[in-house]
Amino acid sequence: MRIRYKPWARPELEASKFYIDTPEEYKGKWKQQFKNEKQPLYIELGCGKGGFISQMAIKHPEINFVAIDLVDAMLGVAKRKIEEIYKNENKEITNVYLTRYDIERITNIFDKSDEIKRIYINFCNPWPKGKHKKKRLTHTRQLEKYKEFLTEDSEIYFKTDDDNLFEESINYFKQTGFTIQKITYDLENEENFWENIETEHERMFKEQGIKIKALIAKNTKE
Repeated sequence: MRIRYKPWARPELEASKFYIDTPEEYKGKWKQQFKNEKQPLYIELGCGKGGFISQMAIKHPEINFVAIDLVDAMLGVAKRKIEEIYKNENKEITNVYLTRYDIERITNIFDKSDEIKRIYINFCNPWPKGKHKKKRLTHTRQLEKYKEFLTEDSEIYFKTDDDNLFEESINYFKQTGFTIQKITYDLENEENFWENIETEHERMFKEQGIKIKALIAKNTKE
């Protein structure tokens, strides 16, 4: 998803108390950055404009969240969205951080000491061309990296509109030792599948008649 350059984004992010610009410095220390460091830590990869993380974080003050993206403009919009939602609820922002980083190098910013319990991947770039598939956030190359810092029995929540990405991702998860716990090819009509936070992308795809595919993969012990 492309977004226009926003000159205000970088200054606002740098001034924000819940944005971290040097995440490498926090590797193994993420829990200590939160007001309640004993809470479980979940991360979202490719948070975009923050439609998901802003809603999930406000609904679950008992969970700590880190949301990652590579584009300042996206993170700037996400920051404003989080601020707006928390302001409307008259709550302090204490359980979510935003950070800018290349997810292909994610093992530089997390390790087992961070005790990450869950990863969310929502409508990531499908990278359909063969030579680009290794860039997928669900590719085996990436999944092996996630396993370096995920806790035992942690989970990955994944949803997409792309049929090919979904089918190939199922194989990626199996190849890397994850167990598919739940799966659906029509999330909208699947009752009690999970607590679904509808994103901007999701609404757009539904309006086009595209069914949303989703799964939960568990990081089982080797």
